[in-house]
Amino acid sequence: MWTRHHKRRNTGRLIVPAITAIGLSYFGFHAYQGDYGLNAKAQLEVRMAELQQDLDALTRTRLDLEERLRQLSDGTMERDMLDEQVRRALDFVRDNEIVILRHVDDQH
Repeated sequence: MWTRHHKRRNTGRLIVPAITAIGLSYFGFHAYQGDYGLNAKAQLEVRMAELQQDLDALTRTRLDLEERLRQLSDGTMERDMLDEQVRRALDFVRDNEIVILRHVDDQH
């Protein structure tokens, strides 16, 4: 009668831990560096903070413009004063008018 003796190999016991280590390292790498990983989340939060600052600045500008519009439309400003401000803002001059240019230092 023939009997076979098998040697016990140590490599068989390392296959499952090796596959597990490879799988964990793959998922760990992508959890940090992937499109939805921790690194991408940090970059997204920085971008969100920048955009929030831009939004706040635009909101302040809009509120200022709305306040100026409200002041112009509620009748508190006289017509000639409004005409003067529009001419100054748009650099508009009629043909029969004379323009006197002054430096900013002269105005007090």
